[in-house]
Amino acid sequence: MRLALRPLLWLSPAPLLLIVACGSKEEATTSEDTTGELVAGEPWFEECAVSSGLDFVHRSGHEVDFVFPEIMTTGAALFDMDGDGDLDAYLVQGGHWNVERAADQPGNQLYANRGDGTFENVTAGSGADDQGYGMGVTTGDYDNDGDVDLYVSNLQRNTLLRNEGDGKFVDVTEEAGVGGQVWSASAAFVDYDGDGDLDLFVTNYIYWDEDSELPCQDPPRGLTYCSPKSYNAPTPDYLYRNNGDGTFEDVTQTVGLRESFGNGLGVICADFDDNGTPELFVANDGTPNKLWMLAEDGRLEEKGLVKGCAVDDQGHAKAGMGVSAADLDFDGDEDLLVVNLKGEDDSLYRNDRGRFSDRTPRAGLAHVSRQRTRFGVVLRDFNHDGWIDLFEANGHVTHPIESPGEDPFADHNHLLQGTGPMQFEERGPIGGVAQPLLGTSRALAWGDLDADGDLDLLIHNKDLGVHLLRNIAPKSGHWVQFEVLNRAGSPALGAQFRAQAGDRVLRREVRSAESYCSAGDPRLHFGLAEEVPITEVVVRWSDGTRESFGQMTVGRTHTLRQGQGQSLDTDTDTDPGANADESR
Repeated sequence: MRLALRPLLWLSPAPLLLIVACGSKEEATTSEDTTGELVAGEPWFEECAVSSGLDFVHRSGHEVDFVFPEIMTTGAALFDMDGDGDLDAYLVQGGHWNVERAADQPGNQLYANRGDGTFENVTAGSGADDQGYGMGVTTGDYDNDGDVDLYVSNLQRNTLLRNEGDGKFVDVTEEAGVGGQVWSASAAFVDYDGDGDLDLFVTNYIYWDEDSELPCQDPPRGLTYCSPKSYNAPTPDYLYRNNGDGTFEDVTQTVGLRESFGNGLGVICADFDDNGTPELFVANDGTPNKLWMLAEDGRLEEKGLVKGCAVDDQGHAKAGMGVSAADLDFDGDEDLLVVNLKGEDDSLYRNDRGRFSDRTPRAGLAHVSRQRTRFGVVLRDFNHDGWIDLFEANGHVTHPIESPGEDPFADHNHLLQGTGPMQFEERGPIGGVAQPLLGTSRALAWGDLDADGDLDLLIHNKDLGVHLLRNIAPKSGHWVQFEVLNRAGSPALGAQFRAQAGDRVLRREVRSAESYCSAGDPRLHFGLAEEVPITEVVVRWSDGTRESFGQMTVGRTHTLRQGQGQSLDTDTDTDPGANADESR
């Protein structure tokens, strides 16, 4: 039996946020955190969503009852839909979890970048307005036609939207065979078998339908949303192998994914052990994380516990939400960060060629991270000082005893500055903005929206408008960016980039799937403390071949296209001196 609960009066049909016009000069402020600690500093971001044309307002469908999917929804993507070189935005709508009531609801929204970081809603007639109860979105050119496609994860049926190249998208879910059957969360396009086309990995959360919904208490706060443990219904994740003809084969069973269950939320794909094949890492909510590795027989083996990234250093499985990766200590492999529930530390795993160790306390993340529930997460250098910074998008899942705003689930976001190899400290003002922004934040996407050489952030909030955070951080160094493309001219997802910048190794993989239910800019952006030449630029493509692209300069975006570099034998040293397109 369903329980009738009193409606939450804090919900409003319009965004309840302070809008700061882009380009305005805001004074540095001192703000009081919910912990009572004063934080001060110069803002790194300015909020300009509405003034930029992103007028989207999310709807979770909440009315009276606390229905579990409502607290998990929102997805966002930044991608170049039309090949004009700038990032467009795709925002996933909730609507209503009841299929019958959702029939006439507004769907997901597509916004075209005008080229200056402002946007126009181009949803009408685009075919991109999927009306499922949305959770997340990922991007990738699955059919190798040069156009970036969209895959939307939903509560019921997922949707594959093929990009037709003229601002139009076609729902090809049924013919492609990737609809799915359960509540999905994040997804990623990845060439797991190295055959040159993108396969599709989908994380699934729990087995859920309206009849299985439960009333849950959170004393002394009363009725609220349940946790996944209340349902005891974890699921296996899905893997669809690309057949190369626009269709996929569901290989979940044959590769061994059905042998392991979890509450999957975040996903990231990377060659953590540098053996030439990608690993698939899944952040699980309340169950051990999974690290899937390709075996010689083509099956996937789960190695999270053996490799050290399934649980924390105390052996506890945490409430894994979003996930990000970066080479934090510049030793040539990417380290791994999983964000968790309030009261739990983040999980920062140092990578040593595919073996992980929990370094959370030593990185300065233990106390600060457990203050809030984190979902979206991005590890990038926002102020160009050469150290990786951290931004976390936060929002409660149960009512806090004291809420800083009208929405009891809303919270401040986190900005932590990288101060050294695998070292962070929280930076004020709260969330990196002059005027505090409160929201139940979920998806977090990243990219250079205004082509000024630094990274901006798009945050999707439950039952609120989005936040577009334009980067205004004082810069102490330089930047360089690489657009790594396959032969079709689309982002070469899974390609591994490696270069030398002075005495520092730059290493990152091309991906769009990261954070929580999000897809960001696949271009590779690096901050550099000094203006040094970028040498020994080598790309290892997903098929295992390698090419050298010679020496690059900082302060611009370089385009590296497969087939246009100097081919390298896999058993020889790199040979700088090949050509690259220094396009911007």
